[in-house]
Amino acid sequence: MRISLRYVTRFVYPGQVWESHNVLKACPADNETQRLLDYGVAVEPAAVVLSHNDRWGTRVDTFGITEPHGELIVTAAASVETSVPNPPESHPTEKVSDPFYQDRIWEFLQPTRHTRWNSELALVAVEAVGGASDFVEAISRVESVVHTAMDYRPGSTEIGVDVEDVWANKEGVCQDFAHLTVAMLRSLGIGARYVSGYFFAIDPTAAGADESDEIVVATHAWVEAAIPGGQWWAIDPTNAASAGERHVKIGHGRDYDDVTPLRGVYYGETGHVASAEVTMSRGRITRHELPVPDQAALQQLQQQ
Repeated sequence: MRISLRYVTRFVYPGQVWESHNVLKACPADNETQRLLDYGVAVEPAAVVLSHNDRWGTRVDTFGITEPHGELIVTAAASVETSVPNPPESHPTEKVSDPFYQDRIWEFLQPTRHTRWNSELALVAVEAVGGASDFVEAISRVESVVHTAMDYRPGSTEIGVDVEDVWANKEGVCQDFAHLTVAMLRSLGIGARYVSGYFFAIDPTAAGADESDEIVVATHAWVEAAIPGGQWWAIDPTNAASAGERHVKIGHGRDYDDVTPLRGVYYGETGHVASAEVTMSRGRITRHELPVPDQAALQQLQQQ
């Protein structure tokens, strides 16, 4: 399935700011189930964009603006071709204690700021798995518990809320569903990583096909669980389904902090207003639709 994305973020400051330094993670991943076809990014005021891959393989675009400015607009556009992942392989749950498995995914077994579980969550995970003898079955049961117990309610939480509080209130958004699932899987010794991206659906809780040609979406989050043998199985606990060709992955990490779409610092008065919009459409973006940096302004910057 070919999908195009256009990401626009605008910051309006209460006055002039300067020395703005920013980190953008908006480029779709390029892997065995998702092929990156096109990608471009532009910044206003003009800035030189430098790129590298972080430790998890996610592309990072960095840029700085030294001169005073009252507004910042970041535009990124991309197109990808997605496919349905292969089904996860079957492995006995006893392999969870295999030293080779544990060493390979050690970083995705540790509690983090957003996935720090308590004894109650660990017990819920143990009871959910029950007598499951297969990795896939155990992971599915944890995903099902989170999906069944939680109500999807936009605005009910914010980034930084402890997962035990989310579980106690039984409501949240896709980030909470993902963090809860990651925490429970890790408490069982099953490696899990947080995935950030977009889901081609007007309703983020609708796993069925969406026939729309173009929609406006918010960032979506899901989970990749480590299967012995090196496979990562992508599951979407918000939808109680495997991630499929309508999921566009940007990147993964230990939790949300590793894949925050855009973050930065600046000198100047606080109290800025930020807005973001992501449009997804079917098909490949055309070359003339890719954001183009202001070449004259960039040449002037490079001569300074």
